[in-house]
Amino acid sequence: MKRKIMDQNKGSEIMCAIEELSAMVKVKSATLVPVAEHGDVDDYAHARDAAFINHEAAHIPTRPFLSLCSLLLQVLDKIGPTMAVLRQDIHQNIRRLEVKHESDPSTYSNMVEILKMEKTEGIARNVTSSSRAFVWLTRSLDFTVALFQNLLRDPGKNMKQAVEESYNLTLKPSHRWISSAASKVALMLVPDNETFFSSLMEKDENYDNLKVEIETFLSLLVPYLEQIHSILRFYNLDKLKSN
Repeated sequence: MKRKIMDQNKGSEIMCAIEELSAMVKVKSATLVPVAEHGDVDDYAHARDAAFINHEAAHIPTRPFLSLCSLLLQVLDKIGPTMAVLRQDIHQNIRRLEVKHESDPSTYSNMVEILKMEKTEGIARNVTSSSRAFVWLTRSLDFTVALFQNLLRDPGKNMKQAVEESYNLTLKPSHRWISSAASKVALMLVPDNETFFSSLMEKDENYDNLKVEIETFLSLLVPYLEQIHSILRFYNLDKLKSN
């Protein structure tokens, strides 16, 4: 799914992602509740989650979420062939959720409703479930966060090292992608840091401006992903492994 925002040249992938996230955060704010409303909670993890969100009333707008993931594909394209397998997985998962949404846009406008439905039907963990697609798209966004944080902390870090470290932190625990010989070779083809950052800039933009954009993007995405992971834990989807 590619929203018209990119076609209308309203800005870079990062700026477009900021627009999507800003809209999603406004929707999310309606689901926040104080801890006291949940009463006594024995389990620490559930207590932590309760402090953030009313899981039953949570709203993750499907179309904006998928648009955000589509923008992620454009960022991965700039990293090069090493992202090919991951990019294919993301594309397939986006398409799976698009088909689900298009089958009944009103019912499936909220990703949480899809999670509820599949949990009730007992199909959430199926290989072709929408829930599984949502889990892997979330983890791919985790990878993006880790990569940008890695590069911002150390702008001079070798790009190959940054990609591999970010992958190991976010995807490898549940995935086997980077263990293949082909992917190891592909890692050698990633661009250097300067080339990567330049590819993200608009015409006449400088690194300092891009850095501010990325920091803004992360400031919106990180807490939003925390909310999503809280929801995934609530529906017992956080430990799903690849097949």
